[in-house]
Amino acid sequence: MSNKINKIIEELKSLTLLEAAELVKQIEEVFDVDASITGGGGMVMMPSENNESNVTPVEEKTQFDIVLEEVSASKKIAILKVVRSITSLGLKEAKELVESAPKIVKEGTSKEEADEIKNKLEEAGAKVSIK
Repeated sequence: MSNKINKIIEELKSLTLLEAAELVKQIEEVFDVDASITGGGGMVMMPSENNESNVTPVEEKTQFDIVLEEVSASKKIAILKVVRSITSLGLKEAKELVESAPKIVKEGTSKEEADEIKNKLEEAGAKVSIK
């Protein structure tokens, strides 16, 4: 080995475990490689798959469903009122929806509207999820 490589090896031997981990992380970032891939018992450095050319944009979800997960018996009337105002259902249909939880209250809403509906239902005492 060359003198330069020997010096680097000696420096590496003097590193603490934390310093060595930081060095590996820095090498991965600078050279765009993944040091966690191993083969044949030794460390193999392969180009990571985080190249900008390989990154496919993930489409952000734009439509959400509000699911009424759970209704406590003591809060049923308050929740029923909120469900009626959200869905424009009649009293009988809204009551059936509330009593058959878990059930979708509203489908295909925007994120803002879904959050608003969730807050209203939770204020009334319901357990709600957005999917």
